[in-house]
Amino acid sequence: MRYHVEFEQWVAFPLKQVFRFFANPQNLPRIMPPTLGTAILQMRLVPPPGTEASQNLAGEGSEIVTSFRLLPGLPLRAEWTAQITEFAWDHHFADIQNEGPFRWFQHRHEFEGEARAGQAGTLVRDIVDYDPGWGALGTLGQKLLLARQLEKTFLYRQARLETLLAASPGPW
Repeated sequence: MRYHVEFEQWVAFPLKQVFRFFANPQNLPRIMPPTLGTAILQMRLVPPPGTEASQNLAGEGSEIVTSFRLLPGLPLRAEWTAQITEFAWDHHFADIQNEGPFRWFQHRHEFEGEARAGQAGTLVRDIVDYDPGWGALGTLGQKLLLARQLEKTFLYRQARLETLLAASPGPW
């Protein structure tokens, strides 16, 4: 069974800075809850149009392999291979799971410059569609764990994002 979830966050940082922060896969472990122990195992980066490989940005065709704890606090780990399937500068990029714990997983990251109360900033939207697989067991896992874990992961990121952006070096 497929599931759909969306998360939004507005941050008081320029669109260009926010987009580049997310397009750099080395920031992924920094936005994941420490209890998951996310680590990058391998990256095969395809630079986005107009950039050089030295900028560590993941354009369309890039592949990132990570490892993480399946359940916080337990040593059991899983690998996840994600591939960037779409990339449009300062607008969006999308990735799919090529290998990992889900039957199917797609994540679209969208960015939009937006002013609020006279302050320029960026709206960050995450659209996640997934199928845990495993039939009835996957449905039970979705109800008992997956939906809650996904929400916790994005809430953690939202709590940390402004601090991480403030510390991220330019130029933008």
